[in-house]
Amino acid sequence: MVCFDKEHRTFESTENILSHTVILDDTEGYFVIGGGKYIRGVEGYFGPLVYYRNRISPHGMSDVVIPDVIRTVNLTGWLQTCQDFRLHLSLKLSSYSLMRAESGSCFDAFHKWMVNDRQRLKSQCELWESTAPHRRQATKLAKLLFVKHGGKRISLAAVGRALYSLSLHKLGRVRSTGVVSRILPLLLQAGCLADNRALHMSSVLYSTGLGVKKQPIKAWLLALLAAQKDDRLALLHLGYLHHQGLHGFPTDADLAYGYYANIAKQTTLDRHNLTLEQTFVEAVYLNNDEMLNLQTNEDHHIFQWLKLQAHRGAADAEQAIARMLFWGQQGVSPNIQKAVRHYERGAVQWGDPVSMYDYGIVLLQGHGVEKDIPKAVTFLKNAMEKGFVPAINALAWYYERFEQDYKQAAQLWEQADLLKCPEAALNLGVIYSQGLYPGKTADQYMAYKYYLKSAERGHIRGATLLADFWTTGIPGHVNRRPSDAVLWVKWAAEHNGYLGTVLRKGLDSYLKSDTFSSLLYYLMAAEMGYAAAQFNVAYLCEQNTGNFLDPAFALQCMWKYYNLTILSQHPDTYAFIKMGDLLYEGQRDGQKDLFSAAQMYKLAALRNEPQGWYNLGLLVEEGYRLPLSVLIELSLSELYLADNSLLLSALYKRCRDSEDTASYLPCSLALFNVYLQSFQKDYSTAIKLCTTVAMVAAPVVVVVIVGLLRRRTLSLN
Repeated sequence: MVCFDKEHRTFESTENILSHTVILDDTEGYFVIGGGKYIRGVEGYFGPLVYYRNRISPHGMSDVVIPDVIRTVNLTGWLQTCQDFRLHLSLKLSSYSLMRAESGSCFDAFHKWMVNDRQRLKSQCELWESTAPHRRQATKLAKLLFVKHGGKRISLAAVGRALYSLSLHKLGRVRSTGVVSRILPLLLQAGCLADNRALHMSSVLYSTGLGVKKQPIKAWLLALLAAQKDDRLALLHLGYLHHQGLHGFPTDADLAYGYYANIAKQTTLDRHNLTLEQTFVEAVYLNNDEMLNLQTNEDHHIFQWLKLQAHRGAADAEQAIARMLFWGQQGVSPNIQKAVRHYERGAVQWGDPVSMYDYGIVLLQGHGVEKDIPKAVTFLKNAMEKGFVPAINALAWYYERFEQDYKQAAQLWEQADLLKCPEAALNLGVIYSQGLYPGKTADQYMAYKYYLKSAERGHIRGATLLADFWTTGIPGHVNRRPSDAVLWVKWAAEHNGYLGTVLRKGLDSYLKSDTFSSLLYYLMAAEMGYAAAQFNVAYLCEQNTGNFLDPAFALQCMWKYYNLTILSQHPDTYAFIKMGDLLYEGQRDGQKDLFSAAQMYKLAALRNEPQGWYNLGLLVEEGYRLPLSVLIELSLSELYLADNSLLLSALYKRCRDSEDTASYLPCSLALFNVYLQSFQKDYSTAIKLCTTVAMVAAPVVVVVIVGLLRRRTLSLN
């Protein structure tokens, strides 16, 4: 290992000689660099690595060249600058303590300055206060904290937290992106002082170019710094970056898995150790008025109505209130103690099996209430007798954990597994893996099959353990599937409560009409790859309320995030419509792309989105000939290509007959217009035919009439 400090190099090497012959087929299996299940890791950053299969490296230590990626990211430069800044603040804080101990100190002068409306005072300590302009704000804040705490020693981390709070306060007052560049230095200084939130937010600003020059490499550096301190949001961001191959980085499923697996495993632990910094992850789309109207708080009329219904004995309302309070859902602030009271009332007064189960679980684990295991078991048994399946799993867990009765536990888990309980499948997998199933030896393949069932039923830990098997494989039974493993741990990681808090802040800001803050928080989640946040970023850029975004940035933002939305596993149909509109209008390069627009509208139509059918009809009316492949996918005959009126009628009928009642009238009017134009066309043809017939027939009729008149004249004569 070669360590560089400017031009100075330090060499470290290690070698292991095995006492027995090793037969290694390095064409099978996988390598883990940096630790894993069976070996401890190394704290640091791993750069490019070269593996020599059957020979020692031909290069000497002195010949080692720093890889370009290491030079570009300039990690050493950041660490040295940060160290200098930390030393600067440490000296300032030490000087404040020294001056406080002296009579007539600068501390007293500063305190007087604070009391007298911050009027400037000429003090003999001006030289002490001389500071580089970009550090002046941090220095003032450090001194303010020193005064606030009565002259006690202030940690650099406390200054970092204060700088981050100050940055958020300033960002909350932003009305245009132009001032972001003046706030960014505060975030960087907070990040240097160990505030990982500031590092991640700075990374997002550099990555997206929101108010600052876009610098993907700087964004990557800051994300690495935060991830190295195990910041969950930064881990998600890096996992997504390598999964998708963004900013010029190659796609790397194994590297993405490493980041996602870390946060996925932490998510399982976080859900058992709830804090106020966590919020339940909810995918709320800003164009969905129904979901927005369900957002509430403890003073909102919806919450109050639920409380009234719960008081009257409505078990569903009791469950809803308890769930909102326990997990912090639908805009309600988490309050576990209040949630437990609702669990208790639902279980004791109303005899609701769901509340019995929830109350039993919190008693068993001591969440918001003192542990009471016998009481917990009683409620769980009552819930099981009433047919609530998760209670069976919970009782099995009790027998396994507290009674060490694996036979009884396995029987209950088998019973619950037959009833499709995800937790039961997970627990059966665990006891098979650890060799704890009564009468059976450890069986990793059986464990794998149960983890697969648990994951498919929606269990987070089951998905994480399944991904572990897919990233390593089981020789002779399960092949390696690293790409699928990444999808499972990504899904599990996106249930993390810290991500939920970012999403909640974005939604709350939007509901308060704070568009910039909403965009900032949703950008943070979008850069982690969360599909709902990516959609909301594009939607906010499209709305651009008050024109707070530069038009060029807003357009680029719509292109990027609507495009990312349609590439997600469950895209919102509105994104297909907007991408189709952008392609139709040629917003990006001035060239209309009707073929791609038709493809977008087709995808929306296949999801029964009436706007998709309607827009396809408009393309046809403008003279665009839909490709045969589009008609086939829409289950329309190729015969429609011969008659635009029939094709338009079919498209607008499907638009009209969709489940969206709001589309009935416009689609009906469009269909009526088609019929009217068809009638006018047919009527015009009929008139022309009659005129032609009349013109041809008129001379004949005249001749006949003249002939008849002549005959009549002759007969009279």
